[in-house]
Amino acid sequence: MQILMRNIHLKIALPFFLFISIVGRAQIQEIQQIGYLLDDALFFSEKYITPATDCAVYQASSSWMNTPQKKKFGEVSLALHGNLFFVPNRDRNFQVANSDFKLFTIEGANQTIVPTALGGNTDVYYNASIGTNPLRIASPKGVDMETVFHPFLQGNIALWKGTELIARYSTKVKLKKGNYQVYGFGIKHNISQYMPYLEKNKIALAFLTNYSNEEISFDFLDINTPLGNLGLNEITGFVDTYQFQVAASKQFGKFEIMASSITNKSNFKYKITGEKGSIEEVLNFQEEVNRRLKSISKEKFNSLGEIACRYHFSKIFVKSSVAFGKFVNTNFSVEYEF
Repeated sequence: MQILMRNIHLKIALPFFLFISIVGRAQIQEIQQIGYLLDDALFFSEKYITPATDCAVYQASSSWMNTPQKKKFGEVSLALHGNLFFVPNRDRNFQVANSDFKLFTIEGANQTIVPTALGGNTDVYYNASIGTNPLRIASPKGVDMETVFHPFLQGNIALWKGTELIARYSTKVKLKKGNYQVYGFGIKHNISQYMPYLEKNKIALAFLTNYSNEEISFDFLDINTPLGNLGLNEITGFVDTYQFQVAASKQFGKFEIMASSITNKSNFKYKITGEKGSIEEVLNFQEEVNRRLKSISKEKFNSLGEIACRYHFSKIFVKSSVAFGKFVNTNFSVEYEF
């Protein structure tokens, strides 16, 4: 009787444990495939957002020095700037191939061209499977803008001995597929005050050092898996830029012509910043993605030139400038001096 009962229990238990084993292996396989998906997302995110953060440096580098001239102690000015960046065609797209991915394949092609965050629309899709569940996701679109405009405020206050303190701030500017914001501060010092010959001929010379922080975010990947939504809906690039500028100007009546040489160093970091997905009930997915995104952090040096023209009447100054190097950025400002 005991032998018979043991056999009955064994016949019941074996299918149960076999079922648990199959389910366990299936979930392990799904988690492994999620890991491959994460690797693919990391590869794609670097190609997608890096051109936009490179351009953000130029946007934040322009028009920091309103004039190299020495100002009197206590003079305060406030300026409204309009920044217009021209998006180059070469940074609007990039190429992907099936060999670039561990999990995904391009729908209907072995390789194709897709937009970066600076690019336009696309009808490219990627296919994959998590377990027995098929996935089909759209390639993210870009801002679809040939020019990117954003306004910001800048204030200056003159201190002692030709030194000037500068602060810059913009609210979060809404782009078609994301957001952009910049803030920073700097210190300018007039050099021509030590050279009477230059001042006599209305030539001003100054240097400026400043720090700025740029944040640029974009809609990214909306992916639902058997383990839940992945929470990759938004990716943000954080750029810390340290800049040194030398500028010279010549005054002709109410006009002032200025030329500058600018060198800066930028630190780039990337992070998934959207709402966490339901996969967080199973895996700390967003935390793992952001940990891996540290591997594409980088440091970059830029050298650029800037030319500007400034005109003043009464206490109002109007200025336009063009910064150029790898990219071209224009700026127009209206400044009021208190």
